Amino acid sequence: MRAVQIQTLDGPEALRPVEVDEPAAGGDQVVVDVHAAGVTFPEVLQSRGQYQIKPELPFVPGAEVAGVVRYAPEGAGVREGDRVAAFPGNGGYAEVVAADPRMVFALPDNLSFAQGAALPMNYLTVHFALTKRGELHEGQTVLVHGAAGGVGTAAVQLAAALGARVIAVTSSEAKGETARAAGASDVILADGFREQVAQLTGGRGVDLVVDPVGGDRFTDSLRSLAVEGRLLVVGFTGGEIPTVRVNRLLLNNISVVGVGWGAYWMKAGLEYLQEQWADLLPLLEAGRLDPVLGTQYPLEEAAQALLELDERRARGKVLLTVR
Repeated sequence: MRAVQIQTLDGPEALRPVEVDEPAAGGDQVVVDVHAAGVTFPEVLQSRGQYQIKPELPFVPGAEVAGVVRYAPEGAGVREGDRVAAFPGNGGYAEVVAADPRMVFALPDNLSFAQGAALPMNYLTVHFALTKRGELHEGQTVLVHGAAGGVGTAAVQLAAALGARVIAVTSSEAKGETARAAGASDVILADGFREQVAQLTGGRGVDLVVDPVGGDRFTDSLRSLAVEGRLLVVGFTGGEIPTVRVNRLLLNNISVVGVGWGAYWMKAGLEYLQEQWADLLPLLEAGRLDPVLGTQYPLEEAAQALLELDERRARGKVLLTVR
């Protein structure tokens, strides 16, 4: 089958199209014919050996896909012929992938394969971030950094669907339109965002900050929190891992909260992923969650897809079209 491998640790441009053996059917995993694969920032890091999960070279990356079930073992929640999204962890940049049945999810008929491939990593991460770690309540205000990217648009959509007011932060007006399309109540530019937040909230600040970016905006994010506000640390696409002067946390009883979705379900069990999907499914079926899609590349151009993320040009979810 066609696939793309990370063969060296020289960054996105080192990815290579290859022919590899298909996963064998008949075992305890679900085998999926892949139609679309999501592209995520951890794969950018993997291409340089900078991610905490370091498979032996060469390997096929790709954490999330959507497609049609070719084979399902007895007792799996899906059957042959079902349309699904899946979270194989690796191996998704290929025509066929195998995944644990607990990491395979029935895809509603109103969603395309491209939209399905945009769901597992980003939407399950932000669901964990907002509901489990952020304890978001209806009527609260959420500030989302990097709001035009895959994680950002997912956070904007889910927070809005849960009844929050969402203020989106983007680096350009064009990206702001993407965040607005995702459902943001207000869109502001990253330059001077603290002052804009103060104006929009009457000086109160926001209840939650969702930060997948990190970097030099971190301190102003803390200053943008309301009393007992929470800053959710999701990632560091900005490159720099910020530090916290902990005395700042005392002033308004604010919190900095780590969001380690993978670390959580690895200990809690894969059943947690199915619980999350069950929570999201009514919102997906009702169209309240509708992934914002960005550039779609052919499988063989996976290196260009990773470069788009690496260079922070993405608007919406970047995808690979496989079939």
